[in-house]
Amino acid sequence: MEYSEHIKTANVENVVLTRPFHAPIKGTLCVTAHHLLLSGRDGDSSAQLLLLLRNIDAIEKSVENLVGYSGLFSRSSGPGERTSGSSGTITIKCKDLCVLQLDIPGMEECLNIASSIEALSSLETVTEMYPFFHRPHSLSLQGRWGLSSPEEDFARIQPLTDRWRLSQAAKFRQGGRFPVLCFYHRKNGKVIMRSSQPLTGANRKRCKEDELLLQAVIEGSELGYVIDTRGAQLAQQARVTGGGFESKSNYISWKRLHRNLERGKVLQESLVKLAEACSDQSHSMDRWLSKLENSKWLSHVNAALATAGVCCACVEREGCSVLVHGSDGTDTTLLLTTLAQLILEPRCRTLPGFLALLEREWVQAGHPFQQRCARSAYSHARLRQEAPTFLLLLDCVWQLGLQFPLAMEFGEPLLLQLARDAYASDFGSFLCNSDRERCDLGVKENTHCLFRFLSSPRERGRLANPLYQPTELAIWPSVQPQSLQLWRGLFFRWTQGAQYLEEAREEIRNLVTQSRGRGCGRSVVPMETEGSVPSSRVVDC
Repeated sequence: MEYSEHIKTANVENVVLTRPFHAPIKGTLCVTAHHLLLSGRDGDSSAQLLLLLRNIDAIEKSVENLVGYSGLFSRSSGPGERTSGSSGTITIKCKDLCVLQLDIPGMEECLNIASSIEALSSLETVTEMYPFFHRPHSLSLQGRWGLSSPEEDFARIQPLTDRWRLSQAAKFRQGGRFPVLCFYHRKNGKVIMRSSQPLTGANRKRCKEDELLLQAVIEGSELGYVIDTRGAQLAQQARVTGGGFESKSNYISWKRLHRNLERGKVLQESLVKLAEACSDQSHSMDRWLSKLENSKWLSHVNAALATAGVCCACVEREGCSVLVHGSDGTDTTLLLTTLAQLILEPRCRTLPGFLALLEREWVQAGHPFQQRCARSAYSHARLRQEAPTFLLLLDCVWQLGLQFPLAMEFGEPLLLQLARDAYASDFGSFLCNSDRERCDLGVKENTHCLFRFLSSPRERGRLANPLYQPTELAIWPSVQPQSLQLWRGLFFRWTQGAQYLEEAREEIRNLVTQSRGRGCGRSVVPMETEGSVPSSRVVDC
């Protein structure tokens, strides 16, 4: 496929760009295979737009014919002369919730630009996407791609226990996702595992190997917990289509807990309603609160953190091992195992530890990013596979940072970048729907790894939490209504006034650095500051 087939008009002069935090500018608009660029008339580099087309979620266009007196439309015509023409407006709604407007002279040019954007922003062939063409001078394709491998993760566990081994997929669980080790608790030797649902079906099929595996995990313990992220009714219904759950008679020492976490269409619609509420310009508090409650987004945050807390309590306080699964084991399952490790494991709260956790639990474990993040909150198309599960995870992590501002080495800028890159990225880490697909399509050989880029010294300085103070204690989140807040840094990132908050963040960083330089061990920064100050970088939308 030639990209030029989709570019009907490559350049348009005298286009006016309106975007958050900037005065309108006029310049030359250029459509390339992967970007939308606008250069200011005076060549000022600060007056440029560089928008990755993959970041565009929806566009709205309107055109009109202009007929009137030249004094209103053209300086070149004499006064009183009658003139005619046309113009159009394209409103671009991005996946990171930014909204831009382009005023384009010429109806045909406007329609051509809109058509090109629609085609190029929705390319589905992975090897045609921008990460395969992104070649910054500071990065090299040589060397390893990710941060670790399953073999390396297993090698780190071996000194602690000799009861685990590497193995390949089994058939009794959905998609071959048999119970695998996620977390080994160094204090009591208990573990958190993840899997997909067992394929018991209506005939209550059994798998002796699966039963023996789970029995071997708890060894002499009296009890283990299966946390099923589906409600009991949904789990029962799954048996009709060949799925199911662990029966008490066959998994004698395991107690099943059902904690229904919403997924799929329900979660996607929640994000859509929240974005609509955040863009409401009515300035009515009652209307805003009603829309926020109706979106149920904070209810999903509450449910995820509360269930992760149950998982951690089983391991830390009751001394029991845990198996987490839903149906496929690629969405809410990963949400819970990631949050549980953040709560219990101090190393996962460091910047490299958190990135390695995401790589292990989401990229290697097969979260289908290409399906789930195909569209965001503004798209008019609704695909069955879409769901902002990863975005929900990042929101939950932000809540943890809000409640424990000293406990994490990374701050909100990292979470905002991950939220953006999951939907549209220069890097290949979130391409495809599984690690096997990435291998088959040459992603690891032909794209750069986001996690390795974010681990570089330069990026670590930008993403670090200046208030970080390591602790070996677990961080138990509160899920009381007054403890959970809307993530303003994400959902209100492009609203009026947000541009000043990045300056505030930088000032906080300078104050903390100066304070530590003087040997002061305490900071005067309010406890909620790091978790609540949003970022406002707007050069790349």
